[in-house]
Amino acid sequence: MGRIILSVLIFLGVGAIFFVIYGALIASAPEPERANAQPRPVAVFASAVENTDVTLRVNTQGEVRPVTQISLVPQVSGRIVYVNPNFIEGGFFEAGETLIQIDDADYRLAVTRAQAQVAQAQQALVREQAESDLAAAEWAELGEGQASSLTLREPQLAQARASLAAAQAQLQEARLGLERTRISAPFAGRVRTKSADLGQFVAPGTPLGEVFATDAVQVRLPLTDNELSMLNIPVAFQANSDQPGPRVRITATLAGQYREWEAELVRTDSAIDTQTRVLYGIARIDDPYGETAERVGAPLPVGLFVDAEIEGRVVADAYILPRSALRGANTVYVAEEGGLLSIRNVSVITSSPERLVVADGVTIDDMVVTSPVRAASDGMRIRTFDQSGEIVESRSTTLPTGDDDDDEDSAEAEAGNDEAQLVSSVD
Repeated sequence: MGRIILSVLIFLGVGAIFFVIYGALIASAPEPERANAQPRPVAVFASAVENTDVTLRVNTQGEVRPVTQISLVPQVSGRIVYVNPNFIEGGFFEAGETLIQIDDADYRLAVTRAQAQVAQAQQALVREQAESDLAAAEWAELGEGQASSLTLREPQLAQARASLAAAQAQLQEARLGLERTRISAPFAGRVRTKSADLGQFVAPGTPLGEVFATDAVQVRLPLTDNELSMLNIPVAFQANSDQPGPRVRITATLAGQYREWEAELVRTDSAIDTQTRVLYGIARIDDPYGETAERVGAPLPVGLFVDAEIEGRVVADAYILPRSALRGANTVYVAEEGGLLSIRNVSVITSSPERLVVADGVTIDDMVVTSPVRAASDGMRIRTFDQSGEIVESRSTTLPTGDDDDDEDSAEAEAGNDEAQLVSSVD
C-alpha cells in the first residue's frame, strides 16, 4: 500500500515539473511577427493608346471569273473542214478570227440559186413594167374614161415586184447561211474548253467549246452587313464616273511567288444570297493578260482563288489598341495613374489579329493592359510594365519591395503577355 502511494506521488511530481518547464518555455518564446495583410499588386504589361484617323479595310476572298464568257455553237449544219491552231484549251485568239470553218459547198450553191432567182424576178418585173406602160398608152389612145387597175396590169406588176423582193430575201438568207459556216468570237480572248474537232459533223446548237474575253476579269467577294457598313456603300451599288468604287487589293500566291493586283469594286449583286445571307460585291481587274500582267509580273488567271482587301471609309479620331487588350466582346483593362486597374467598356469599330479600333471608352493618355489578369476587379492594385519590360512607376502601386520582387513581377507579366499574344493570334 505504501509503494502505491509512493508511485503516485512520484508521477505527480514529475508531471508538475514538466508543466513548470513548459510554461517557462512558452513565456520566454519571442512573439511571431505580424504578416503584412495588404495584398501584393498584380504585375501586368500595358501599351499606350494611339489616336489617329483610320481607314477601315475589309478582308475577304473570292474566285477569279471572266466578265464575258460564251459557248460556241453553230447556226448551220455541216462537216468541220478547218480548225484554227489556236482553238485549243488555253489558246489566244483575236476578235473576228476564224476559229472553226464548216464545209460551205452547199451554201455556196444555195447563194448561186438565189442569185439566179433574183435575176429571173428582175426580168419578170421589167417585162410586167413594160406591158403595164403599153397598156396605159393604148388606153390613153383608144379608151374612154378611167382605166381599171386590171386594164393597166397593176396587179401583175405588184406580183412581179413581190416576187423580186422574195427572191432578194432568199438571196440574203443564202448569203447569211454561207457566212455562218465561219465561226468566230466578237472579242479577243482565250479558249477555255474545246468540244469539237476536224471532220466532225455538227448540227445547229452542237457545243463546239467555251471561250472568254481577256479584256477584264472579275472576283465575286462575299460581304456581311457589318462589312458593308465599313465600306459605306449602298446595297444597290453601281460605280460610275461621279461615284467611283472602293479600291481593292487582290493578292495570291502564284507559281510559288506572292503577287498583288489592283482592282475596283464596280457593283454589288442584285440580291442577297439566300443560303449564306451575304451580299456579293464585284471587283473588276482590267487587262489581266496584258498591261496588268506586265506591271505585276504575272497574269491573273481565271479560276484562281484570291484574297482581297477592300478600302473602306475613314474614321476620324479613332483609338487604336493592341488586339490582346480586348476582353470579351467590348471590355478593356486600363492601368490608371497610381497603380489601379480600371475596367471599361469600349465601342469596337473593327478588329484584326494585330489591332483593335474603337470609337470611345479610352483616351490618348491611357495605357491598356495586354497581359491576362486573373479575377480582375475595378480598383485592383497593379504594377505596370511597358512592352520592353521596364516598370512604369506612375501607373504602379508603390510598395517597399526589393529589386528581386521587381524582376519576379516582370517575369510573371512577360509570361502572361506571351500567353495573351498567343491567344490573340489564334483568334
